[in-house]
Amino acid sequence: MSGTPSDTTAEPSLADPSTASVAIVGASLAGLSTARELRALGHTGEITLIGAEDHLPYDRPPLSKAVLCQGVTSAPVGLTDDEDLTEFRWRLRSPAIGIDHHAAGHDVQLDDGTSITAATVVVATGARPRTLIGADMAGVHTLRTLDDALELRESMRRGGHMVVIGAGFVGCEVASSATAAGMSVTIVEASEAPGAALLGARLAHWLHSVHARHGVTLRTGTAIETINGTARVESVTLADGTELPADTVVIGIGALPNTEWAAASGMAIDRGFLTDEQCATAVAGVYAVGDCARVYNAITATHVRQEHWAAALDHARRAARSLLRLPPPKYTAPYFWSDQYDLRLQVCGTIPAGQSPSIVEGNLESDRFVAVYGDVDEPVAVVAAGGGRTFTRLRKHIDRSEDRRRTAQVLEHQ
Repeated sequence: MSGTPSDTTAEPSLADPSTASVAIVGASLAGLSTARELRALGHTGEITLIGAEDHLPYDRPPLSKAVLCQGVTSAPVGLTDDEDLTEFRWRLRSPAIGIDHHAAGHDVQLDDGTSITAATVVVATGARPRTLIGADMAGVHTLRTLDDALELRESMRRGGHMVVIGAGFVGCEVASSATAAGMSVTIVEASEAPGAALLGARLAHWLHSVHARHGVTLRTGTAIETINGTARVESVTLADGTELPADTVVIGIGALPNTEWAAASGMAIDRGFLTDEQCATAVAGVYAVGDCARVYNAITATHVRQEHWAAALDHARRAARSLLRLPPPKYTAPYFWSDQYDLRLQVCGTIPAGQSPSIVEGNLESDRFVAVYGDVDEPVAVVAAGGGRTFTRLRKHIDRSEDRRRTAQVLEHQ
């Protein structure tokens, strides 16, 4: 699939898309943000948000931190306000199981036997955690939803030893929260240099040293052989035969986009819903945003799936403007952050493989620094722990460069 999807259905007849009905499949950050963006841009038609969970949309970043450490429940991580509740139509506890297309629009089928008909559909069904054999045992958790976080918090109250499988950011955030709660924590990671793809080898090594200083044991280059226990987890066995005691296990080995429900939809699917640069799928009048979408990048000529908060907002802006036939917003570089211990780690841009950064402010030893990749005056990426003003300035510079490059690439191919 190229950057411009090929239509597999007739274009619905929408004389005025600003008044046409919209169904958003996924009551998530990406879904709610798309609905809000449509209203902000002048859309007046009916917007229905369809959610599989019992909860109204909520923010996921606090799940591995505030919810686990501070006893926070749904209210502080909720995203909706009173206006959202009256402005939009809501169908919660209603997973989508299929979608059909016709000349007037689309029918989204729900698992209760009903369907929602709309002129346009925005798919925001997110992703689910990858798991392992033994995950059904008590004390074994993944972390994706608010209910997941509440169950994990209850398990952590038992104390003892936690084994975190996977040294990605979610795993590291859970490890820092568990350490703060007084648990003994071991992180097990199959790769030899976890985090190197996202941070580069030097900064990944620094982050591992931060965890070590807080008492976390990191076992790299080894996989999990079995998760052991009967009704409740008791230990995990590594591939080298080592057995680690475990009162709680957290599996953090990535996520799979939720696309199966739409397998017969005609949308191009390859590890996510493939879209063009404005989040339009191969089916006319259907868009995909958030963790379930792989959005085309004209510079790299690839489709990219980003599981980041900032990406969900960017997708929402693009889909809403495309739906309303408005010019696209400016392009921005990838951005994400991670809170671990008393650190906020921020990353903007794409870190070149194998490249070592230049420290332009602070130092790694103090855990307060700003590091840039590429030319110091024209960086392609920046990573910071602290360094708020400098990071913000560099992020704006990288965003401007990204917009110039991608806009030029798009114009070249028109």
